[in-house]
Amino acid sequence: MGGVTDSGAISKLQRLVQIPTVSHRDPDLVDHAAFDRLHAALAASYPLLHQHLDLTRVGGHGLLFHWQGASSERPLVLMGHLDVVPVDEDATWTHPAFGGVIADGFLWGRGTLDDKGCVAGICEAVETLLARGFTPAQDVWLSFGANEEVFGTDALDAVALLRERGVAPWLVIDEGGAVAHDAFPGVSCPVAVIGVAEKGSTCFELRAEGRGGHASMPAKMGPTARIARAVMRLERSPFPARLPAPTVELFSRLAPHAPGPLRPLMANAARLAPLLTRALVAAGGESAALARTTVAVTTLSGSPALNVIASTAKAGVNVRIMPGDTVAGVTQHLAKAIRDDHVHLDLVESAEPSPISLHEDDEGFALVERVVAEVFPDAVAAPYVLMGATDSRSFTEICDRVYRFTPFRMSKAQRESIHSYDERIGVDDFADGVRWYERLLESLG
Repeated sequence: MGGVTDSGAISKLQRLVQIPTVSHRDPDLVDHAAFDRLHAALAASYPLLHQHLDLTRVGGHGLLFHWQGASSERPLVLMGHLDVVPVDEDATWTHPAFGGVIADGFLWGRGTLDDKGCVAGICEAVETLLARGFTPAQDVWLSFGANEEVFGTDALDAVALLRERGVAPWLVIDEGGAVAHDAFPGVSCPVAVIGVAEKGSTCFELRAEGRGGHASMPAKMGPTARIARAVMRLERSPFPARLPAPTVELFSRLAPHAPGPLRPLMANAARLAPLLTRALVAAGGESAALARTTVAVTTLSGSPALNVIASTAKAGVNVRIMPGDTVAGVTQHLAKAIRDDHVHLDLVESAEPSPISLHEDDEGFALVERVVAEVFPDAVAAPYVLMGATDSRSFTEICDRVYRFTPFRMSKAQRESIHSYDERIGVDDFADGVRWYERLLESLG
């Protein structure tokens, strides 16, 4: 670990964080110069990688590197993304979001965890191994998209390129789970959660229309009232809770580390799934999301002025669909919950949940577990269903082993900072993550 820190690895990540590569759904709003600066920073920070690996540009700013190994039979794909979400200007950051400040043992800034930390960790590991003259046992591909946060097409384009070249990855690793501390009530040890599937991310817009008019003469059940009622009806109509197979396995593995009352419940997760499901729902939002399809109302809009009644009111709804549920089923559930023909339910974008990757008695998953045990010996490695969405969902078309794992220790506060304020990564934790990528590459044989 010391060698990584001494080599200035954290300073390289710091430079990447200071470049505001914010992605937008509207291409005209993208700061293309920022992505160009990021590419230049990558080339300057990792010269051996750029010298020895073949590079193909993907989409507007995506990058696909190829590191030729001793064999091409079982290729590995390591993934990350270069873009970040916008910063809420009203949020109270301890240090500027794009300042890249190192203080109190952390590097602070947007993208440290999501997801420039992974990009820099992968690049640093490759750079270090190249400096030693190392050749991987298998071909390695590095896929860095630049529009992951807006469900862009860079990952799809990378998959198309690999297909054209006849590349069928044996293993794909993208961002996702982490070495999570304080993740489960009563479990004191960290849990290295490895996403073997991810929820589908689907967005709807609720829309109600009316006459509008002067605020001094309001009519009953105008557009804003209808939208407000629809939002509350959704709040009171959660999806049924249940445990998918990876979550059952997760709790079975955590059972030996659980406190007395929970241990038998978790050890018999398959048989006692209904009881465990109720416990998860009662434990709060992060735990409940493991057990059901979730609905979040994220945007609201109405009148352009305080003294004008809205003629159109809208609410944006983001749904994270559990494996086993479908977009069609979700649409029916929402319409039934809203129960108002005057509220239009428009599907904006949709993605079904991913298939569950091979992991039971599987050599690919076992490899990831072994490297976790080596670098994070105090952690329990376990499969789970990722609640977010990643670019790796596109790679399930060409690979049966797509895992989502970010090899950094994260506290509950750090996990909550993703897409929020005070996002930060521990300096020593970043070094451990680099070492994890190194050991994975060294263990491919």
